[in-house]
This record gives sequence, structure tokens and C-alpha cells, in this order.
Amino acid sequence: METVGAYEAKTHLPKLLERVIKGERIIITKHGVPVAVLQPPSSLRKTDPGKVIDQLRKFREKNCLKGLSIKEMIEQGRP
Repeated sequence: METVGAYEAKTHLPKLLERVIKGERIIITKHGVPVAVLQPPSSLRKTDPGKVIDQLRKFREKNCLKGLSIKEMIEQGRP
């Protein structure tokens, strides 16, 4: 993964975006400190909806409201 300074990134953004489209990841730094990563959106994790539903069901089995309603929790200041 290449590192590019913020000024260079601003100056050469179209060229960097072309590289990202091809699958590269580029770290942008400011004064040597990493502040951002340019990466293709396809590298974002996509979760299977069925897995999410299963996880929610398992969470509900282990966690209960112990008789509280959502309205009562809101009135008590709980989000």
C-alpha cells in the first residue's frame, strides 16, 4: 500500500482515483501521520442478510428487557 501526502493527493487526485479503480489502496498522510485511506468500494464488507438475522435472533435469546417496555426505557432516559 502506497503512502501519499495530502498536498500530493490534492494535486494528483484524478490519477490516484484511477489507481484506486484498478484495486489499489492508498494511504493519505498529513505531516507524516495517516489521516485517510483511498480504496475501492468493492473492498467494503458485505454481510449476508440471513447471517445478520440469525445474529439478531441469538442476541434476543441471550438478552431480555426483564419486563420493561421500550416506552418505559425511553421515559427513564435510556436510548
